[in-house]
Amino acid sequence: MAEKSANSTLYVLIVVGTISAFGPFVTDFYLPALPMLAEYFRTTASLVQLSLTFSMVGLAAGQLVIGPLSDRYGRKKPLIASLVLFCASTAGCLYAPDIHGFILFRLLQGLSGAGGVVVSKSIATDLYKGKELTRFFSMLGCVQGLAPICAPVLGGILLEATDWKGIFWILICIGLSLIVSLTFFKESLNGDQRRQSGALSTFRQYVPVFRNARFMRYVLVQAFAMGMMFTYIAASPFIFQEHFRMSPLAYSLCFGVNALGIMAGSLAVPLFRDAVSALRAGTAGFGIVSLLVAMSLTLSASVWYAELSLFILMLFLGLILPSSTTLALDLERDNSGSASALLGFLIFLFGGILSPLTGLGNMLYTTSAIIIACCAGTWLCNHGLVKLRSKK
Repeated sequence: MAEKSANSTLYVLIVVGTISAFGPFVTDFYLPALPMLAEYFRTTASLVQLSLTFSMVGLAAGQLVIGPLSDRYGRKKPLIASLVLFCASTAGCLYAPDIHGFILFRLLQGLSGAGGVVVSKSIATDLYKGKELTRFFSMLGCVQGLAPICAPVLGGILLEATDWKGIFWILICIGLSLIVSLTFFKESLNGDQRRQSGALSTFRQYVPVFRNARFMRYVLVQAFAMGMMFTYIAASPFIFQEHFRMSPLAYSLCFGVNALGIMAGSLAVPLFRDAVSALRAGTAGFGIVSLLVAMSLTLSASVWYAELSLFILMLFLGLILPSSTTLALDLERDNSGSASALLGFLIFLFGGILSPLTGLGNMLYTTSAIIIACCAGTWLCNHGLVKLRSKK
């Protein structure tokens, strides 16, 4: 294991936090520009939204490939390679001849952006254990939760000064900056800790990870929780701007406030006795507050009631994300790359499946139903874990 002194905790948090946020940031940074893209490519809103779905699918699938490779070749090389591919695919988006080409390059963007999501968790597991790992993941959870919610805020602000192409040029600059910064990052997985088998046989490590019932329950807890957030992200531009008649800037500010909720919840995790207690509180609150969110949307309540209930829901999401990640990866420390990949795959697979469903029928009712279902699924999976732990 690499010595923590080589990579100070603050430096690790900055680098790991940035690369972990990169994938979700890429997914949502251009959300305020969706109407602009429909006009630019002379296409329908549904096809433009499909670019969001394909990027999530890419984020899910890419982790299944990069995770095991990072167990075999170390964390640094696969991560840098994925960032190089990201810069190339972003350039492809800029020069796509039509919406279908744009969607294809968005898929490649998601595949390459997956590197930061999966490798960041593995680096943290390489360097920390126990309470220290919980504390680190609580700080990392702030960044991971903030990224998909703050990205549209920044995108909305940038659109005041540029167009959608300006947003994608900025993404290229961020990717290049990360490549440069990672050249100074010390490898966290030493040669004697890496998988010595061939690259293809490395993927067999998914079998024992998948068979770990407790690990998979924690994965499902987080997948349902993030499914709620991606549902909210996909539906919110239409709910806040069309139903509540908010301006793009006001909508972006609501995103920022909810991001503070996730941050506060994540920072509160170390205040609990352990990660299990934080997760129990988070899933219980999640289920209750989801009903308040649904009521505020379906009963035509004021936008302030809807925003307040969503803010509280994000507080509980902040409790769930770092605690469930810590408990899951602590169970599969020897296969952290594959475990992180499987965790990330299901999260973004849920997001990719649920996001387009919000557009079916009345969006207020559909979004409410999906949020309740996801929150109930989060609580039920954790309730099953309580029973599994009691048998130990």
